[in-house]
Amino acid sequence: MAEQRFDVWSSGAAYERYMGRWSRAVARRFLAWLDRPAGLRWLDVGCGTGALSALVTELHDPRRVLGCDRSEAFVATAAAAPVRTAGFVVGDAMALPVRDGVFDVAVSGLTLNFLPEPASAVRELARAVRPGGPVAAYVWDYGEGMGFLHAFWTAAAATDPGAAALDEARRFPGCGPEALHRLWTDAGLGDVSTTAVEVPTVFADFADLWDPFLAGQGPAPGYVATLAPAARDRLRDALRARVPIASDGSVRLTARAWAVRGVRPPRNQPPSHAG
Repeated sequence: MAEQRFDVWSSGAAYERYMGRWSRAVARRFLAWLDRPAGLRWLDVGCGTGALSALVTELHDPRRVLGCDRSEAFVATAAAAPVRTAGFVVGDAMALPVRDGVFDVAVSGLTLNFLPEPASAVRELARAVRPGGPVAAYVWDYGEGMGFLHAFWTAAAATDPGAAALDEARRFPGCGPEALHRLWTDAGLGDVSTTAVEVPTVFADFADLWDPFLAGQGPAPGYVATLAPAARDRLRDALRARVPIASDGSVRLTARAWAVRGVRPPRNQPPSHAG
């Protein structure tokens, strides 16, 4: 899961238009699956612009939410929103700035595949929760479930064969349920389970799909930023030819994430490896 230059976001606004609108929909369904009661202390690692933290506050009446992200720009965007009971800090997912066992729930949304050592991050998530507390995360299904990204990289490879190596489906092979299950069990977590979380991605028109690719941040927009104008136009036209445009001009696709959850074993009890 090696990081490349354009994997690092510096603009919360650019992220919101490109991926944030879909990440919020997936976060809502993820939290329904996690099904936690009110009054808990939550840790949100790789919080980004605060979508998951905000939904935790809205849906679960938490005692406290702490969002942590290495991007100062993302943390600033998250902190600017009036999210009750939530605070945000800059920090490294692989060396969290928190004490052991001080949270009831630890979650991470759409982050693990961008980390150089995801196993270290999962161990840190497990360290941060109390014994018996759940640790859960979700990542996009880049291999088969991201309709608009699949269309983009298919078009990119058709116009530039070298683009195939940049496709997230190839770069992030560890985003399936088996790999996630293994990460959780290897971290010593018990009662591990996975599920698919699918949401519609409806674009008002082709421009609503294409324009976020011009922001220059994130793997696909970063690739577009390297292209000369003529090559960029060829890619745009190839993408337009590959997506279903309805009679009203809208583009309707789907996005799928894989979610995983497990429990930090009680003290002095070995983990269970249930599937």
